[in-house]
Amino acid sequence: AAPSPTRAGGNVRWVICALLFFATTINYIDRQVIGILKPTLQNELGWSEIDYGTIVFWFQAAYAIGLLACGPIIDKIGSKLGYAAAITVWSLAALVHAFVRSPGGFAAARFALGLGESANFPAAIKSVAEWFPKKERALAAGILNAGANVGAIATPIVVPLIALNYGWQAAFFITGLLGFIWLVAWLAFYRAPEKHPHITAQELAYITSDQENDAGTAPIPWRQLFRRRATWAFVVAKFLTDPVWYLFLFWLPDFFAKRHGLDLKTFGPPLIAVYLLADVGSIGGGWLSSALIKRGYSVNAGRKLALLVSAILVTPIVFASSVSSLIAAVAIIGLAAAAHQGWSSNLYTMVSDTFPRTSVASV
Repeated sequence: AAPSPTRAGGNVRWVICALLFFATTINYIDRQVIGILKPTLQNELGWSEIDYGTIVFWFQAAYAIGLLACGPIIDKIGSKLGYAAAITVWSLAALVHAFVRSPGGFAAARFALGLGESANFPAAIKSVAEWFPKKERALAAGILNAGANVGAIATPIVVPLIALNYGWQAAFFITGLLGFIWLVAWLAFYRAPEKHPHITAQELAYITSDQENDAGTAPIPWRQLFRRRATWAFVVAKFLTDPVWYLFLFWLPDFFAKRHGLDLKTFGPPLIAVYLLADVGSIGGGWLSSALIKRGYSVNAGRKLALLVSAILVTPIVFASSVSSLIAAVAIIGLAAAAHQGWSSNLYTMVSDTFPRTSVASV
């Protein structure tokens, strides 16, 4: 057998990764706007905590339903069309937020947003499986996953500026337009590696160098996926750890407001600090397992060791609500966010390690 290529001979795959990064950034901007505006919306529209909790619930319910439904669709129609459809749905839903007033109206808009946004990571990880060799997948996943944190950083900077100057409706409307800008670039540039006009033969050989077992593999029937232990391992891991991230995303501004006396004008810097640390964790977690694999660890051992390190680092979060110092709270929460994102980078990548590319989005 010919030796595996050691040099990529091109960087088209990293342009694809950049597109995935920006899509994930937009994904998190659109979902986080309501968390930033929560105090404003409560004061102006008279929401109770129960109203807000119900609105958040409908987003999460739709997200869960969407995850079950969107994967097989994306595997069937492909990453390009699947991603395009998803961002169209969630961007339209984001725009609708600007035109509703009642808790029921917001719940409906959040439900539609959750359905569309649920396809982001299945489509992104499928794209990574198509465009990257296994030894680079965790790093690519870490970079695209860092888009979530960049979105979380940008939102408390941009949204208050828009809301304070033009009103909360403008904040929803302007951020909702971002997805359509990305959509133009995605449709213009994305192709499967073997069909891309700008890829070199050397880069294509590098991408496919450790994907021999994936070539020509038929999709796994959806019902058979539930019979696999690996599927349930991923499902349980996501079920146990995703609520941590949603707690940060939807309730952290409120935590800083009530525990440390911050408001719309002042909780931006602490949120930015938390999500900057999360960015470091996302890319660092992906880099760690990729580095271990390049040093001779098996793919399985490298991923699991990175997961273990991440799980240990998240544990100090239990002290976040008991410290009186804002700096200490930001440090503890930031460490947990970094660890969570390092965990996510490797957990997502393990799907593409374990399942054929034709079934990655379904899982």
